[in-house]
Parts: sequence; C-alpha cells; structure tokens
Amino acid sequence: MSQQAARAPARAPVSPALGTTSYGQVIEYIQNRVYLASYTHPPNEHTPFPYPATPVKSPSKRLSKSPQRPIPVPSGPKVHPPFYFTVDEYLPYNRFHADFGPLHVGHLYRFAVLLHEILGDPNNAERGVVFWSKPDAKSRANAACLLACYMVLIQNWPPHLALAPIAQAEPPLMPFRDAGYSQADFSIGVQDVVYGVWKAKEEGLVGFRDFRLDEYERYERVDQGDFNWLTPSFIALASPQHQPVAPILPDSPLYATIPINALAVKKSNLPGPFKNVLSHFSKRNVGLVVRLNSELYSPTYFTALGINHLDMIFDDGTCPPLHMVKKFIRLAHEMITVNKKAIAVHCKAGLGRTGCLIGAYLIYRYGFTANEIIAFMRFMRPGMVVGPQQHWLHLNQGTFREWWWEDLLKEKLATALPSTPTKSIRRSHASIGQTATPPNPSQSGKRSALGEITANEAGPSNPMDENLPVPTPGQPRKTGKMDSRHHPYARAPSAAFNGNTVVEDPDSQIVEMRSHRQNPGENEEEWELRVLGRRTSSRSPMGSEKKRAVSYTTTTTTTSRYSTAGDDEALQELTSDVENWTHHDEHASATSDKPSRPKTPGSTKNGSGSGTLGVAKLRGSPVRRSAESREVKSGVRKTSGRVGSQGLAASRSRS
Repeated sequence: MSQQAARAPARAPVSPALGTTSYGQVIEYIQNRVYLASYTHPPNEHTPFPYPATPVKSPSKRLSKSPQRPIPVPSGPKVHPPFYFTVDEYLPYNRFHADFGPLHVGHLYRFAVLLHEILGDPNNAERGVVFWSKPDAKSRANAACLLACYMVLIQNWPPHLALAPIAQAEPPLMPFRDAGYSQADFSIGVQDVVYGVWKAKEEGLVGFRDFRLDEYERYERVDQGDFNWLTPSFIALASPQHQPVAPILPDSPLYATIPINALAVKKSNLPGPFKNVLSHFSKRNVGLVVRLNSELYSPTYFTALGINHLDMIFDDGTCPPLHMVKKFIRLAHEMITVNKKAIAVHCKAGLGRTGCLIGAYLIYRYGFTANEIIAFMRFMRPGMVVGPQQHWLHLNQGTFREWWWEDLLKEKLATALPSTPTKSIRRSHASIGQTATPPNPSQSGKRSALGEITANEAGPSNPMDENLPVPTPGQPRKTGKMDSRHHPYARAPSAAFNGNTVVEDPDSQIVEMRSHRQNPGENEEEWELRVLGRRTSSRSPMGSEKKRAVSYTTTTTTTSRYSTAGDDEALQELTSDVENWTHHDEHASATSDKPSRPKTPGSTKNGSGSGTLGVAKLRGSPVRRSAESREVKSGVRKTSGRVGSQGLAASRSRS
C-alpha cells in the first residue's frame, strides 16, 4: 500500500439524498478489502470512494514485458459502493471523568463478531468494507485502536504492521488519558495499547479461546461485583462492602452464619455484589485476596471459604513503598507458581492502588514497559492507574525488572552451587601428582573457605581440612598423608634460603643436598659467613666437554644421595620440599667436587604469590664480564651479576 493510497481523502459534493456534504479520510488496512475512515456525516452510496474499482481484465503479455512500467494506481474492490459500518453508538465507552478510551476487551470481542459477519456475507464478497467513525479526535483514536488491536489479537499481525496504516492519519491520533479528576500529565497512545496487547498475547495473558463475553460484561457492573480478570492469575475488583468489618471469631454467634462453600454462599443473605464475588472466587481457584484500602467488610467471609486474606493498606491516590511492593511480588509469585492459584487485589474502586501492585508484578515477571502495562490493564479494566501512579510505574519499572533478574540469578546459583568435596576426593587428587608453584609464604596465614560449606559426607576429620575447597592447580599434594608440618596450605619456606647447598652430578643425575646447621655458641653473623664461605661463585667451565643446563621444578631424579651436617629430623623437614626447588647448574666439570651454590631468585615474588625463582639468562655477547670469565667464548650461559646480588640479599634477609 502506497502512502498516496493511505492518505487518499474522500470529499463529496452535496448529496442529493441528504443535502449535506461529507468530508473524510480513508486508509486502506487490507488491500481491496478492509478500510478505516472518518466522516463528518454518515456515508452512503453517493459518498465518493478514493480507491477505483479493480479492473476485471488482466494485463496483456505485451504490457507485462514492457520495460517502462506504468505508475501504480491505487485499486479498490471490484464492486462499488463499499459497505460502511460504525460502532460509535453500538460500543460506547463509559467514562469516569475526562477519559475516553481505549475500548476494552469486551468491545473488541463484539467488534470482531460484527466484522466477521460483514466479511462473511455473500453480498459483500466483491465489495470493500469501510469501518468509519466520527471525525472528532476521540472517536478516531478509539476506532483506530480497536482495528489495530483486532489485527494483533485475532489476525496475529505483528504490531508494527498493525500500526503502519494508521501512522499516515491526518491529523495524528489523540493519546488517551487517565480517569482522574486532575489535569492529565501522562499520555498513553494507540501504539502503547497495541504493543501492550501484543506482548500480553505472546505471554499467554490474553486471548479469546477461553474468553466468556457474558461473564465479563456481567461482573464488570457495579451491582454485580465490579471485578475483571486482568490475566489468568489476577483479578482486579472494587472493595465489597458489608457489616461488620472486624474479623469474626469462632466463638461469636455470627460465625455460624458465615457460608463455607459456594452453595451456602448462594443461599445466604449477603448483598448481591458480595455474594457474586464470594461465589465466583470459590469456583475459580482464587487462593489469596489482598486488600489495599480501609476495612469495609470482614475478611472471615473469605477465610471461611479457604481463601487467604492479607491487608496491605496505604492511602488512596498514593503509591506503595517499595518494600511493600517487594513483599507483594514475593507472595504473588509463590501463590501463582507454587500453589497454582489466582490472586484478587482490590482497593476501594479497584483502579489506582490495585493497578500499581498488579502492574509492578507484571513488569517484574514479563518485562512490560510502564506504558505497555498501563495500556494493557486499561484494555482489560478501563480506568486503571490514576494520576501520579502512572509516573511511579514509569520511574520504578527498571527496579522491578532488576528484581526479576536478581531472583532468577539467585535461583540458578542455588541449583548450580557445588557441594564441598569430601576428604577422600582430595586424597584422590593427591595421588595424581600435580605440582605447581607453592603459595606465597609471606601472605600465608589463616585461610577461610571460598564458598558455603555443605554436604560434608565424610566423618570427623581435621577442622582445617574440612574448611578448605577442592585442591586446584597451584596447590600441590606430595603425599596422601597430611600433618601439621606438611599441610599444602601451610607450607614451610623454601629450603633454598635456609643455609642449604645442592650439588648436581651431571653424569649420574644425582642431586646432593647439604644442610648447614648453626653450631652451639655461634652467632648468626659467624654462621652466615661460614655458610657463604662454603659456597663457590658460579664460574663458566673451561675444559668440560659436557656443557648443559638443567632446571628442576619437580622430583625427576632417579637416584638421590643426601649428606647432612645436622640431625635426621632436620634433614627430613628440609628435603620434604625438594620438588619445588628450581635449580640451575651451568657447565659443571665432571671431576669437580666443589658444591655449587643454590640458584638465587631472579626477581621478587609476583603478584600471584607464586614465589617463582629466577632463571639464568643467555647472553650472546655479554657486556659485563668478570676477570675470570673474559677468556670464555660468547654464547655460554652465565648467571647475571645482578641476579647474584639479589640472591645474596635474599639469603641475608632470610638467615
């Protein structure tokens, strides 16, 4: 459909039958079939129709093969004049104050039935059908909104296609306003209504499969109960009124007159509106009634029927505090999802405060925008959400959506949170033999559990062991037996800084470790000088044929020989940490018996606390050479002088 066709006006001269002039605008909705129009006077067969009749003869092959295509001309139905109908008098909107729409779901149902009857009439098979309204802004807005909602809800059109034709309306359609008595400062347009109805249809909240028109039109009347089903889980109603208003105790004489089932409600002497409410709620699986206004009836009439009753009272015309909204959402969600029952909410009129809480839950659960949910609730129950409550929903819509995602994330984390592994599982990891850099000794201390400790299947064990998570890479396990000295999370400092010497025999792959103990009566300075005196500086080999560099990070030796200058207990404590040594020996002579000093750290500990030792550097053309190594050819691995200085400082600080 072209814009020229959508904006085509229909201006008629003086009609010979009526003696009046009809002005209007015709918009094509379904090509050659359904049109939307507005006229100053009721149209008749003499009213010009801007869409000419569709030619019966098909175009010839010569015209179809012509490279110059003619300009498309809007075509209309095959037979003129079209069929005109309107619902301005048939489906009126009962306003509260200055509000005028939108028309509710009952109006749409009756409109759909009427339109289908007209389209299905054999006399209209070749004619167009024009749905028209009066030219005033309110009538035009209601007619356009009704036809667009029909296309979305019944014909399953997407909302953008249903809104495209009426976007060409001139002048633009008037937005709807609330039912309050104050000046309107919040607008709901036709687009909001269409998108609200479409989203509700997609979420399964509205539809005509189970819709009962007689029930809807009956109970929306004040003398019949004044309530409407907004969704399959929510009822909005005006407050019932009956005396007394206080709860009736079982020892009261009135308690015997309270009905306890639907049949007893029907036979009771209660007022007609209250009787309809109790009877309908007991039949339709309503599990909770929430009262937002002051007491106008006794809640015992609901509780006697097995329906829970809750008071969440706040002032008329105001907005509820967020903590009350959160409580209502939690209770409503549990009632709907767990108990599988519906909820009835009411204030005095069942419009403003009721719309706030129900709208907040629908935004929380389904992600409506504030405009969409206000429009949808008014489509189901006219007049809902009044005055500043519209702004309140708009301002807090993001908060309600955040609550949903927070609750959803908590639920997923609760189901996905792993339980603490048992002691046997940790022992199985120890048998794998994984090794890595130990934790930073300077940052070691009392370590707390990384998560909540649950499902401890093992029996009594070490308390320190129970409060730790599963072993992960970076936490080596040497043996299956754990004691206080060799616990993987409370390890002793590396023996490389404890006055020890490692000697490697490159021929036999034998590592010799010597521990230097402090003699009695010897102070720390004398012991340090004695230890450093035994260490030899790293020198490049001069006559060795075997030139290699070996680096050990795990226990890979085939045969080990240890000699110690102290007792056996100190030796065992020292050698228990040998797999985490990082030793680098340069081209050592096969006949040399001098022990080489342990590898010094090349840098300070990194941020991860791994405490990795430094690595010797390869210098192709060394710049700094000592007097002893000037005769050595370039390309030989050599320990940097700066690294040695750091190792000396580190050994002094740890001695």
